[in-house]
Amino acid sequence: MQDWQLAWLRHAGLVFVGVLVCVGSSAAQGQQAPQAQTAAGEFPITQAWKDFKMLRVCGDPDNMPFSNRQQEGMENKIAQLLGSALGDSVVYTWWPHRRGFLRNTLSASECDVVMGVPTGYDPVLTTKPYYRSTYYIVTRADRHLDITSLDDPRLKDLRVGVGLIGEDYTNTPPAEALGKHGVTKHVIGFSMFYDTENHPQDIVNAVAKGDIDVALVWGPVAGYFAKQSPVPLTLTPLPDTDVTADVPFAYDVAIGVRHSDQELKTVLDSLLVEKRGAIEQILRDYGVPVLAARH
Repeated sequence: MQDWQLAWLRHAGLVFVGVLVCVGSSAAQGQQAPQAQTAAGEFPITQAWKDFKMLRVCGDPDNMPFSNRQQEGMENKIAQLLGSALGDSVVYTWWPHRRGFLRNTLSASECDVVMGVPTGYDPVLTTKPYYRSTYYIVTRADRHLDITSLDDPRLKDLRVGVGLIGEDYTNTPPAEALGKHGVTKHVIGFSMFYDTENHPQDIVNAVAKGDIDVALVWGPVAGYFAKQSPVPLTLTPLPDTDVTADVPFAYDVAIGVRHSDQELKTVLDSLLVEKRGAIEQILRDYGVPVLAARH
């Protein structure tokens, strides 16, 4: 999987951006990542999960519904579930999911696992997936638009919101696909990065307020913020792959570890199977729409 695919997934849907664009965060501009600490102080970087029964997580401090510093996100909850099963605790190294994330966290051995990685992402070794989702068509329920495909001719006249990545507005999968379907006239871009002016929920809120007619949003973001909407919203899944544009919409999501940490991967694989029911409940609690796993 290429960096642009990873960028699509986290911040228009959003797994994380390891090496895409610098968007102005002080952490992304070169500050040293903080050491993972608990009340007992710093721990050795090797096999903390095994020697100290401690899961060291590389996390984004402000990226709901996935994670935040208060550990309120769905990935925080899943990490806590796995950490408790290992026998003790979870500690975090915080770094925004932007340029340099992997280099300054996992690759630097500041932490040992990255939650929410698409399977097949080469810079890391990935576990078994713990959910699969796709991009969704989001509309107001009271509009009764019933749009189920990007081939719907009405899209050419409706205001369609799509996520954009970074300062150079890299296209997300829906943005790429819309162009191939000839839907360009009323397309409105929304920045998917958190900053003082933009938030990932803005695109969903714009549908609820009637500022746009349709939004194309990564499943966990769509489901979480639709659940909080003051008006009912309809979510319709896009296909696994857009044949016209040859663009993937659906992804299996897993945990990433260093390629050298095969033993940790094996342990996590076992825990993901053992805790599958609890993980699925967390996903439901956060409104994450999931697809059936591929076999």
